[in-house]
Amino acid sequence: MLTVALPKGRIGKEGLELFQQILGREFHFGERKLILDVGEFRFLMVRNQDVPTYVYHQAADLGIVGLDLLEETQIDLVRLLDLGFGRCTVSIGIERDKELDLSRPSLKVATKMENITRNYFSQRAIPVEIIKLYGSIELAPLVGLADMIVDIVETGETMRQNGLRPVLSIMESTAYLVANKNSFYDKKEEILGIRSKIERALHGN
Repeated sequence: MLTVALPKGRIGKEGLELFQQILGREFHFGERKLILDVGEFRFLMVRNQDVPTYVYHQAADLGIVGLDLLEETQIDLVRLLDLGFGRCTVSIGIERDKELDLSRPSLKVATKMENITRNYFSQRAIPVEIIKLYGSIELAPLVGLADMIVDIVETGETMRQNGLRPVLSIMESTAYLVANKNSFYDKKEEILGIRSKIERALHGN
């Protein structure tokens, strides 16, 4: 049996539809149900941020997770396939009526994505103070907590509604199929077979 960790939300929904396609049957999680057994597969419905952890500790052999989260957590997993959906960018956002000035001597950046943010600025030798937030990040520049934010942007509407605008893309992100390293070696043929079927499904074959 292969166990697959899926994130709650849109990426998990599209991931489940992909498995429905390759297995040739419909199946759905019941209301409040977190485990779904379908033939030789077990699907787990977990929080998006927890998918890499479930896969790393081999509670799941496979997972579907955004590249942004893989880069942020830096958890060592086998990246099997870029699935192409769940597309978004990690972007710098500032107040609507201001200009981005990265040459200022002291910059404060509010974000929940500390590692991605730190790597981006350190690679460019730009000194910043990173302020870790867990939500309502758009509020930070408006109340003087930070000069800018780094956050996920899909359409930019959330920033716009809160008086901000995305000004610079740090990275592009899509959903990836990932595997636990031990599972990959123990079940290599099986996992590579699934990857091939998903690849064909994605390209309409």
